[in-house]
Amino acid sequence: MIVRPVRSSDLPALIELARSTGNTGLTTFPANEERLARRVGWAEKSFSGEAARGDTDYLFVLENDEGLVVGISAIAGAVGLREPWYNYRVGLTVSASRELDIYREIPTLFLANDLTGNAELCSLFLRSDYRNGRNGHLLSKSRMLFIAEYPQLFGKKIMAEMRGMADAHGRSPFWESLGRHFFKMEFSQADYLTGVGNRAFIAELMPKFPLYTCFLSEAARSVIGRVHPDTEPALAMLEREGFAYQGYVDIFDAGPAIECETQRIRAVRDSETLVLAVGTPGEDATPYIIHNRKREDCRITAAPARLAAGTLVVDALTAKRLRLGVGDSVRAVPLSAPREVQA
Repeated sequence: MIVRPVRSSDLPALIELARSTGNTGLTTFPANEERLARRVGWAEKSFSGEAARGDTDYLFVLENDEGLVVGISAIAGAVGLREPWYNYRVGLTVSASRELDIYREIPTLFLANDLTGNAELCSLFLRSDYRNGRNGHLLSKSRMLFIAEYPQLFGKKIMAEMRGMADAHGRSPFWESLGRHFFKMEFSQADYLTGVGNRAFIAELMPKFPLYTCFLSEAARSVIGRVHPDTEPALAMLEREGFAYQGYVDIFDAGPAIECETQRIRAVRDSETLVLAVGTPGEDATPYIIHNRKREDCRITAAPARLAAGTLVVDALTAKRLRLGVGDSVRAVPLSAPREVQA
């Protein structure tokens, strides 16, 4: 399997992949040919260096050895530089009266633009029949290795907005208790509109004064900062890479925004530049993510490898997938942190 930049020739495969997403909450990847074609165009400009940081969209595809596209993932170079980027910051308001012997701590939501300028990990989707082995880890973590190779393209922090809680019918308790009072639409429609670029327009209609969560329903309060069960594996993976919840949530479903300083991401911090060697990695080889250190012709794979005197020893098939030969330079990092056990 190889992760590589998207190409315009991938558009038919992307349309088919988008149609297979179903009710996943992946609003940034709609099955709309015009919108996808526009996004692919911006991705090509991003990889070629023709887009400003506020417009960059590094869209990757996961491709098998037969050339079939089975997954996507992306990095937005910087959020909020073209239109406001909104989150709710979860704060605390304290009310007290010594005379009445009353002390109350009330969680409060503040509309904030604090995450402006951060790069964002987004648009992760893998076909269900390929959700096995190292495929999911490769698709997600390959982005971090690309960031490690080209840190100048991104900000000091990387963030990811995680899907919030919703029922089997796609209804969000948070939206029902808050957003529905300001918009005459279903949560799914509002979520779709933000995913295709109308986030600021909708966010500007939300109340901008602090919101006391005690006015929300119990169901809404209970989901603030929680992820959808389907998103829990992705959250756990990112947490092992160093990402953490810092009190910011999505303004529509209250899903958590997690973040990490770029240089503290495990795959960024621990990655090395090494000389490629072709041979037999051996039975004790460690699974690595390996990047060919190219931008427009970027190719990233996951394979068993062995360190030997400043070289990374891989088998011939891995070198072929990377389109590299003996003596070429690669950037590599173990697929998982030492404490992480692969299934």
